[in-house]
Amino acid sequence: MRSAQQILADSAVIAVVGASRDPRKAAHSVPLQMQRYGWRIIPVNPTADELFGERVYRSLADIPHPVDLVDVFRPAQDAVDVVREAVAVGAPAVWLQLGIVSAEARRIATQAGVDYVEDRCLIVERAAAGLTRLG
Repeated sequence: MRSAQQILADSAVIAVVGASRDPRKAAHSVPLQMQRYGWRIIPVNPTADELFGERVYRSLADIPHPVDLVDVFRPAQDAVDVVREAVAVGAPAVWLQLGIVSAEARRIATQAGVDYVEDRCLIVERAAAGLTRLG
């Protein structure tokens, strides 16, 4: 099981489930900041068409290429289905953002051999490790 910082270091493409159009929400500002540091962000949102200059997909299954990490900005009760979908598409890692905890989601990921992080923020971990994908 990789550490949170190792997952970020190993990941280039991050699918963000629950990415938001609202710049006041963390589900907008966090993926945008990760993109600015060089990660490719693939937004997943059933009601938007484009975010962060990228096409928005309705579900993880709709993304036509592999992703390295699935980042979840959805309530804990929704995280279980997102983790099931991440396992189904072969994502190697799942990350539940700060404040999102789910024992069931953890169990599903662990049983599938998927690296799992919960209740942590991508940008905090990125900054703590001094990670960037630029240059």
